[in-house]
Amino acid sequence: MHFTLFNTSVYSSRRQALLQNTGSGLILLMGNEESSMNYKDNTYPFRQDSTFLYYFGLDVAGLAAVLDAESGEVVIFGNELSMDDIVWTGPLPSVKEMAAAVGVSHTAPYNDITTHVRKAQLAGRTVHILPPYRPENRIKLATWLQVPVQDVDRQVSLKLIKAVISQRVIKEDAEVAEIEKAVSISADMHLAGIQYARPGMKEYEVAAKVQEVAFAAGGRLSYPIICTVNGETLHNHYYGNTIREGQMLLLDAGAENDLHYAGDLTRTFPVGKKFTTEQKEVYNTVLASLDHAINLLKPGIRFRDVHAGACEKLVEGLTAIGIMKGNAAEAVAAGAHTLFFQCGLGHMMGMDVHDMEDLGEQYVGYSDDLQKSKEFGWKSLRLGRAVEPGYVLTIEPGVYIIPSLIDQWVAEKKHTNFINYKTLETFRNFSGIRVEDNFLVTADGNRKLGKYLPKSAEEIESLRS
Repeated sequence: MHFTLFNTSVYSSRRQALLQNTGSGLILLMGNEESSMNYKDNTYPFRQDSTFLYYFGLDVAGLAAVLDAESGEVVIFGNELSMDDIVWTGPLPSVKEMAAAVGVSHTAPYNDITTHVRKAQLAGRTVHILPPYRPENRIKLATWLQVPVQDVDRQVSLKLIKAVISQRVIKEDAEVAEIEKAVSISADMHLAGIQYARPGMKEYEVAAKVQEVAFAAGGRLSYPIICTVNGETLHNHYYGNTIREGQMLLLDAGAENDLHYAGDLTRTFPVGKKFTTEQKEVYNTVLASLDHAINLLKPGIRFRDVHAGACEKLVEGLTAIGIMKGNAAEAVAAGAHTLFFQCGLGHMMGMDVHDMEDLGEQYVGYSDDLQKSKEFGWKSLRLGRAVEPGYVLTIEPGVYIIPSLIDQWVAEKKHTNFINYKTLETFRNFSGIRVEDNFLVTADGNRKLGKYLPKSAEEIESLRS
């Protein structure tokens, strides 16, 4: 087979737990298909649906599965290759052989799904589906369920969403080992980028070196690389700038390994050999926030409170620099910190770099008794719920100086009791800094995942010399 699997028993036990947690009805899990880039046979790199991978492990296009929560029957649907297909792909295992490798004995042609779904509907049984994020899967579901495409979301099963999340959110030991591999590859990617970058290069030259490391390790990117001298732009995928002495380069990059588990790291480093005095002051402020959040992270604490604590530490550092003023806790409660930290402190990570985000942030990152905020800054916090042993997540504080946002707040005379706008004007073209590591929540605290990647200002500078 052209893909890697866990032991058969892993998938069988996961499916058994899903059947028990769902209780009744038919569970329909969609795999993904190839998606054309500019004509039919030139496709984007294939990526299997993560929930399908979790329960079946089959990294092959054109599959779907039905699990009967009452009879326990599991069927994988897929079409066998024709000779025309084999000419292009070479011989591959049959659907029956792939199914057997993951403990499934029943297979059927792909179009037979219609019969299974219609039979369940006629019997008055619930057909449980997850929210579709691919348009082709949405169209298929509309056909099978006999509803308009625009009404497919109404058929989504909250019970199935919660059942899947309850399993996937707690990482098994085998999963943690795979995440460690991905994070270690990610660390090598960053080390290569930090050591390779030189004034006069283009951002894309550094990004290419970083991506090379992921591919050379048998992996690929877990998300598009962010490699930019404009670190104040949170998700900047433009790589055309020339990097120059005196600037900083923000590098946010992660690998996805052969089992599709992700790493997600960020480092910010000087384009020259040293940070400027101002850059180092802000860098150390971000690093202090990261260290404070790590110290807070333990079972039972709400990640929302870890975020708040990290924000207060940012305000303390910015106050020492002279950009902010007043009581840090009061500034965070008022939202004054969001001028500098507009996003969330972290998110779940696993088989997806934003783990299970397709299932809905409210269900993955929050809980019935904790709703997501709608306030600026806070609304971008993907994870707020109390953390438990087995959670894997990122911690990624930052300071982002966004001139247009400053201008808006100045015009509105916003939070003048907490922000020294006159001092801030001298930082107007500062850009941004983010530092990010990945963590497993343990029974008594947390553990950083992956190999060591330098993060202190002094260590970063030593790599630039």
